[in-house]
Amino acid sequence: MNNLKAAIFDLDGTLIDSMDIWNKIDTDFLTKRNLKVPINLKEEIETLTFEEGATYFKNRFKLTESIEEILEEWNNMAYKEYAHNINLKKGAKNFLNLLKYRGIKIAIATSNTTPLVNAVLKNNNILNLFDVITTIDEVSRGKDFPDIYLLTSKKLNIDPKNCIVFEDILPALKGAKAAGMKVVAVYDTYSSKCKKQMESLADLYINDYDEIQTII
Repeated sequence: MNNLKAAIFDLDGTLIDSMDIWNKIDTDFLTKRNLKVPINLKEEIETLTFEEGATYFKNRFKLTESIEEILEEWNNMAYKEYAHNINLKKGAKNFLNLLKYRGIKIAIATSNTTPLVNAVLKNNNILNLFDVITTIDEVSRGKDFPDIYLLTSKKLNIDPKNCIVFEDILPALKGAKAAGMKVVAVYDTYSSKCKKQMESLADLYINDYDEIQTII
């Protein structure tokens, strides 16, 4: 970790405890339309962009709403939670402050939307800590590809080999690895079934951020 110059964080499930919120939104959205939630829904949509997710829902469930209407409904359902109720993962704020103190640049690379990202970061008083925020809509492929991580390192003006990425799902870890970056897998209940694979792929696996503060 001696050459570390930048840390890039996923948001949902990595920095914040929000995955249950999205499961609830998906369930409520479908239940409202008298539709059942497919068993494999989480796996099908986990690396999609927000717009790709809306397209997936429209096609799979034969919805009459436009993509824009689906996105607007999701954003409205999520905003209150992000602005008021979603908390950081254990040790996250202290770790971010430690990175800042040591002069390491900090960024977010997320599949979420800018309004929700800003809302949850402001509510947890950490928005000012980030040098760069990149959303998946800025690139053409999902987080199972290196694009979002490479764009983020370019914005930071840091070589990919000097970046470390924190992610909570296996496909995103693969995308970050493909970008030539070090990767830390962060435990989340949502992805716990893939723990062994994540441990094998990642340079480090942590249950919370208190575990890593003595390493960086």
